[in-house]
Amino acid sequence: MTSILTYTFKNLPSTSKWALRFSVRPLSCSSQLRATPAAQTKSKKTLAKPNIRNVVVVDGVRTPFLLSGTSYKDLMPHDVARAALLGLLHRTSVPKEVVDYIVFGTVIQEVKTSNVAREAALGAGFSDKTPAHTVTMACISANQAMTTGVGLIASGQCDVVVAGGVELMSDVPIRHSRKMRKMLLDLNKAKTLGQRLSLLSKFRLNFLSPELPAVAEFSTSETMGHSADRLAAAFAVSRTEQDEYALRSHSLAKKAQDEGLLSDVVPFKVPGKDTVTKDNGIRPSSLEQMAKLKPAFIKPYGTVTAANSSFLTDGASAMLIMAEEKALAMGYKPKAYLRDFVYVSQDPKDQLLLGVRSWLILKPWILIGLHKTTWVEKPRLDCLLWRSLTPGVDRCPWGTHLEPLAAGWSWQLPTDYGRKEASMV
Repeated sequence: MTSILTYTFKNLPSTSKWALRFSVRPLSCSSQLRATPAAQTKSKKTLAKPNIRNVVVVDGVRTPFLLSGTSYKDLMPHDVARAALLGLLHRTSVPKEVVDYIVFGTVIQEVKTSNVAREAALGAGFSDKTPAHTVTMACISANQAMTTGVGLIASGQCDVVVAGGVELMSDVPIRHSRKMRKMLLDLNKAKTLGQRLSLLSKFRLNFLSPELPAVAEFSTSETMGHSADRLAAAFAVSRTEQDEYALRSHSLAKKAQDEGLLSDVVPFKVPGKDTVTKDNGIRPSSLEQMAKLKPAFIKPYGTVTAANSSFLTDGASAMLIMAEEKALAMGYKPKAYLRDFVYVSQDPKDQLLLGVRSWLILKPWILIGLHKTTWVEKPRLDCLLWRSLTPGVDRCPWGTHLEPLAAGWSWQLPTDYGRKEASMV
């Protein structure tokens, strides 16, 4: 959600052929979201249907995405989310009182700030009368935040919504063991010294073993790395192909960074440290160096390594979404129309990394799937299988920086991208 969609969502049927093909039901089809009729400012790019509001993207920003354990390591999630909100306010100059609702997505929640959207909003100076809530849906939590905002606007509940996402892998919650937690709770309830001594006599050293969070599916206990190795084998994606794609991704990201194309990044002055201005995980290497690394998960024959996997990331994003008539009345030029979306799901045992996706429709004949493709909690553009209807194009052309995290996603479409169709594996 950090980036700005650069092309208009065209007028597509509420229930697309793709949705029917995969037997899925649009959760927010615009034909089902009726709003009270309103006088709408004329727009050359309007996609209006009778009694249905257009939802547009005004702008979006993100903090620099950093390797976990680096400059953001002493912060809390709401600190990073607050920086994204302040960056959005500065970029758009939107009055805080105009915002009707704030929604954030996150995966691993900080216990002290379970509703990180609310804490970040208050920290950024929004009124305590502005509602805010947090959603979670694995790697597409920020996408869920965005589509929640779309629903609020399309249904007429709100005119202006800020949607975003945040993740801070530098400080994930580490709990006491269940036995230790139970003892501590019982001690808190004990009323006499005898009761406390009786409980303490049951203490064992293994009670001190912590419970570490795992990047794994709860129902199957399988980590994303193992699932990625299995999927690579199932679809015959070789180690060399994975290394080549990872190298290309980092090289394009570095090129985009050097050319100043990552315009959605806003500087973040970390308290007590220097101002962070760019992502620090973009590290182009060489195929020779990457080939020296050993498999990270399935040893010794796995193909997923530290070089072709995404890194654990800290960062946040925020996007300003409005009803079209509201945006035009305030003098904003919409950068995209949020037309439709649908969520699908798969078997978490055999297709963990294909398990939860969101689909976005961009122009006729283009279908992009956002899903999990690596063991870290990140959605990435699905370009593994695609078909080009433009002669001479032999590789997925989208993206100069395809390394976002659950906080959002980022890409730019070339101006002459032609007519293409992307599909999910």
